[in-house]
Amino acid sequence: MPTPTIARIWRGRTARNRADEYEIYLYENGIKILAERALAVSQFREDRDDDSEFITVSYWESVEAMSRYTASDPRRIHHLPRDAEFLLELPDSVQVLRITAASRLFGA
Repeated sequence: MPTPTIARIWRGRTARNRADEYEIYLYENGIKILAERALAVSQFREDRDDDSEFITVSYWESVEAMSRYTASDPRRIHHLPRDAEFLLELPDSVQVLRITAASRLFGA
């Protein structure tokens, strides 16, 4: 398996009372598809009083590999069809970071 050198980080917030529903939607319509293309994907959720923030981190072997997935600019957002219904605001960018150090978290 290639070594990840790039992390792509997406963030979105939804109303707290819709977070459970959005978590399922995001996984089924976003994470599962992304996991077929990226080296690995992590999904995080932080619940607060009024909202919940979701963070998706995908790991890539290179910016070029990300570009093949996005078919253009790797910083371009891929909104899911129902994101406007769930999210409090539609994100307009993602972070693309070079991985400078990492340790194995899961698996062998």
